[in-house]
Amino acid sequence: MFLDYDGVLSPIVDDPDRALLSDDMRCAVQNVAKYFPTAIISGRSRDKVYELVGLTELSYAGSHGMDIMGSLSHTVSDNHANCIKSNDEQGKEVNLFQPAREFLPLIDEVFRTLVENTKGIKGAKVENHKFCASVHYRNVDEKKWPIIAQIVHDILKDYPRLRLTHGRKVLEVRPVIDWNKGKAVEFVLESLGLSNRNDVLPLYIGDDRTDEDAFKVLREGNRGYGILVSSIPKETNAFYSLRNPEEVMKFLNSLVIWKEKEGAK
Repeated sequence: MFLDYDGVLSPIVDDPDRALLSDDMRCAVQNVAKYFPTAIISGRSRDKVYELVGLTELSYAGSHGMDIMGSLSHTVSDNHANCIKSNDEQGKEVNLFQPAREFLPLIDEVFRTLVENTKGIKGAKVENHKFCASVHYRNVDEKKWPIIAQIVHDILKDYPRLRLTHGRKVLEVRPVIDWNKGKAVEFVLESLGLSNRNDVLPLYIGDDRTDEDAFKVLREGNRGYGILVSSIPKETNAFYSLRNPEEVMKFLNSLVIWKEKEGAK
């Protein structure tokens, strides 16, 4: 089970710092993880999304999959140059995979420049997600949206190794590398020893453009199903849809109920 965080486990809110996980949703995710290997794949930093979710039994991928911590697989750590053995918060040995590690100083530099150049625009919020930086303009006067966009474009002219992507009222600066949430899904499956198995059906629940890479990977390989969270119809690579985080929670709970009934037979 793969889950995005914002817009999937918590509602989209004006202030990203207030996108908190409800106790009921945390319980639903925890129960699902008892029966199905579960990973959170978010655009937020891995440390931040772990802080928000707070469940040790999950795998976590931050920065759109550019910072992954999960179960140890010697095969994976041997096959990937950017994969190292590390320890999680409980001291358990895990894989730490950071394919964009060399970009850290660059992202930090751009983050500081973005903060400085947008500080005069009311409502603008800049976040450092470790391997990417984001500029939120949800709370900015709509007339000033083009100004925000121009500021970001002007800064990136000096950084050809970084690129700009768009999310929900957010501009994101990312390294130019061949990596996305779809590749993160493949990596996590490989880490867990669940790749190319007939008895495994991956599900990915996401809500925005960055999740389409994961939906596409599952669809093209006929390996699993993407589930789009949206209150309106959208063009998507997902097979199914849910309308909001409340429906996501109901779906997760229904999976647990089904699994418990199966186990009782």
